[in-house]
Amino acid sequence: MSLHTRQSHFLGTKLRALRKRNGLTLEELSARCSQHDPEKAPSVSYLSMIESGKRVPSAAVLDLLSALFQRDTAWFLDNNPETEAAVAAPRGGGAATVPLEPAFLFSKELLQAAIPELLAQTGTSGKQFAHLLIRSHQEISRNDFPDLERAAENVGQRQFPLGVDDLLRLYKQHGLKVQWFERKPVPVRDNGRELRSMLRSFYETPGTIYLNRALEHDPARLKFDLASHLGHRILHGGDGLKAAHATGGEPGGSPQGSPGTGMSPQDVLHAWRDFECSFFAGALLCPKVPFRRFLTRESYRVEAGEKIQLTPAAVMRRMTKVSPYPYWHFFDAYPPGYLRAVYRGNGIPLPWGNMAQVTDPCPHWAVFRMLDQKKGPDRGSQISVLRDGGQSLLYCCHSLRTTDMAGNPHVLSVGIDLVPALRSHTPDADAFVEAITESCIRGRGEAEIPKPAAEAIRAVARVLNIAWVEEALLRSARIICPRSTHCPRTEHCDGGAASGTREITDVREEIIKDTRRKH
Repeated sequence: MSLHTRQSHFLGTKLRALRKRNGLTLEELSARCSQHDPEKAPSVSYLSMIESGKRVPSAAVLDLLSALFQRDTAWFLDNNPETEAAVAAPRGGGAATVPLEPAFLFSKELLQAAIPELLAQTGTSGKQFAHLLIRSHQEISRNDFPDLERAAENVGQRQFPLGVDDLLRLYKQHGLKVQWFERKPVPVRDNGRELRSMLRSFYETPGTIYLNRALEHDPARLKFDLASHLGHRILHGGDGLKAAHATGGEPGGSPQGSPGTGMSPQDVLHAWRDFECSFFAGALLCPKVPFRRFLTRESYRVEAGEKIQLTPAAVMRRMTKVSPYPYWHFFDAYPPGYLRAVYRGNGIPLPWGNMAQVTDPCPHWAVFRMLDQKKGPDRGSQISVLRDGGQSLLYCCHSLRTTDMAGNPHVLSVGIDLVPALRSHTPDADAFVEAITESCIRGRGEAEIPKPAAEAIRAVARVLNIAWVEEALLRSARIICPRSTHCPRTEHCDGGAASGTREITDVREEIIKDTRRKH
């Protein structure tokens, strides 16, 4: 094998592995190159020839690829067949699964008897439990529902962006008509919380969509409601078994007052249908390929949705699906710590609480800190260290304080797990995470990120093309806690002494160690 052939072979193999590790197609890599330098950007066919070893890139193209993937040009040319740093298996999405023994306790008959009792004893409504089941299914499935994607793409033909007039034309094609009504927000109590509720829209079988006049002045929300009801027509024939769209209260429905004490057979069906229609709406308004290109051009800035009349929630939710990087989470939180929506494709541990209410929100989670703030910036990015089971987890999020259609304040937060990206980029990833953790502990909970770790995160941000990750480096990193009794800070957040609460398992281990030392 000649030197030229060997060099082109190794370079092409490295480029292909690097591209696939970052979830990019050849078309997307070419587009990213065009973003950096339109004049020097290689075509799809030229990139394909580089990867297959048929071409060696020019110095200009090699510089462009090096900048894109934050690698030295020497790395591409060193004839080393190693193509990636060792990457530990990432955490799975959502709640951890465990083997359940003895298995007979988890038979269908016992579960059917035990679940209603569990819900009654904990004050959990059937709808809340149904949404927990759906959330777990969504997280384990990595938000991948190809049938719903195809249904939306067949209807919208991947047109992007869609305007209100485009959606109304689709309504005519599918035999739907619109009826407007007027209703103002009203004060209600929902699970002990005081808030305002507003009926936005609902589906009346066989084909009438009732819309609140207030939506005429809010095209982003109007588009989502129109798309969701169209989804009900396409997916379920418009049979009317779908919750109304109401602002405030539980997902997909109006406030409940007091939680139900049982589980109706219709709870899971209605909750699943609400999810299907919501997912359809996101896929219709943000078809995967064109929306991914849009996010790439905008470097994943949530605020870019304003240009095409998309709500921040729609942008954030869909971002977690279409990004080639799979390790995302999303929260929609209402005061004081009510989690109205959660997605954990990166397995981020939830803060301590029940299925919806965070019992003791850690004030250093960005989403909860912004809930408490009445003044100051309404958006920002944060890098956070979360201690879980003796290990340090590293996340970055972008949070936005906003109000819903009824005027209730809430915070939307989207974020990623930084560790898989760091491990893919450098063998020093775990050392950098520990360095950030130690700096935060020395700084009583927050500290500037050490320079070598910051440089690695900056490089990862540019490879992922997520602008708000790099922007987060301008602020201190913070330690966040899943529950107050396990806070690693030397002092409580209120300045008091650290908690003396101990776990029985910790005491047990101390006894065993003391006994072994004596013998």
